[in-house]
Amino acid sequence: MGHVLTIVGLGPGGKDYLTISALEALKKSKRVVLRTEKHPTVAYLDSLGIRYESFDFVYEEKENFEDVYQTIVDNLVDMLHEEDVCYAVPGSPFVAENTVQLLIEKQKTKQFQIEWIPAVSFIEAILHTLHKDPVSGLKIADGLRLEEQLPDVETDMIVTQVYNQMVASQTKLALMEYYPDAHRIIVVRAAGVPGEEKIQEIPLYELDRISWLDYLTSIYIPKIEQDSLESCTMNHLLRIMKRLRVDCPWDAKQTHETLKPHLIEEAYEVLEALDNEDMDLLEEELGDLLLQIVFHAQIASEAAYFDMRDVLTRLCRKLIYRHPHVFGKKKVQGDSEALQSWEEMKRKEKGIQTYTDNLLRIPKHLPALMRSYKVQKKAAEVGFDWEHVEDALKKVKEEYS
Repeated sequence: MGHVLTIVGLGPGGKDYLTISALEALKKSKRVVLRTEKHPTVAYLDSLGIRYESFDFVYEEKENFEDVYQTIVDNLVDMLHEEDVCYAVPGSPFVAENTVQLLIEKQKTKQFQIEWIPAVSFIEAILHTLHKDPVSGLKIADGLRLEEQLPDVETDMIVTQVYNQMVASQTKLALMEYYPDAHRIIVVRAAGVPGEEKIQEIPLYELDRISWLDYLTSIYIPKIEQDSLESCTMNHLLRIMKRLRVDCPWDAKQTHETLKPHLIEEAYEVLEALDNEDMDLLEEELGDLLLQIVFHAQIASEAAYFDMRDVLTRLCRKLIYRHPHVFGKKKVQGDSEALQSWEEMKRKEKGIQTYTDNLLRIPKHLPALMRSYKVQKKAAEVGFDWEHVEDALKKVKEEYS
């Protein structure tokens, strides 16, 4: 199996967070390597005479964090060819530590063994400092990856990696897409480190005005309360709709059949807003149209047919399935080929094998002019397309005779 890599966490800050087992592992190991010396506990290791080396030099050599982490892992694997190594990381090995995840993947090759030493993460330190209980919900996100780790305003959130004003500015802008500008947040630096810990509550829009941000800084964002209308989500709308079906006599009476005229009406009002290029009205009318969709989904859920989550899931699956040129390996050139690909996947999904099947799927409830246009468009695909009406009449006579 090769040599042993012992991975320990140094805890989030002061020596009080360093576990006894981690300290013993550091004392007895012949070769101790730190990911970085920039950690409050390192001074305590110095006082104990623990000898170590670090990978700080890699940060100066590489241009991005991905290269830094990969280089560290490669160096550790090379060391393990010669001897056992104790690798120490800030906080806990299993919280925001990319090198550890890369090492787990490397270990699958069976070149070395890994032994784990329990540790306290910065999450526990922040919760302790703020006296918060995460049992009611807590989301943890990387401030450098908020485009993919989307905020959830209905639960408390900790954002890490807010280590300078540039990152703080980017983080602020990303969060202001979900939270009110004046939403109160708590900036925490060096949680649990005596003499260095700093806490400040500020409105979100002031995040990048703080001068003391560094690599030990995170932000705590309290959730938006359910009765607040400052920033609503789909879940807010679903809860409101569910309550209306119980407490409002008119809403409670509605059925799929009675709502049909409203669905058509709201769709036309959206079209009118588009024709008028009125963006403020469009925002309102899209909400009214969405209400109709949620209304129908709520009625269906009460009868145990489906709910809004089923609607969203089915839509997402459809979009992914019908875009193999986006989510798969298929290649297309331009929008016409993209549309052709969509139609091909649609026919395959719906089991449409003939042009007659295609025509039969045109909705009968469309306005007459719109339906005739769609029928003619489908007919044109098999050659029934003429520039002059006389030519079309000749074809009719031909088929009739």
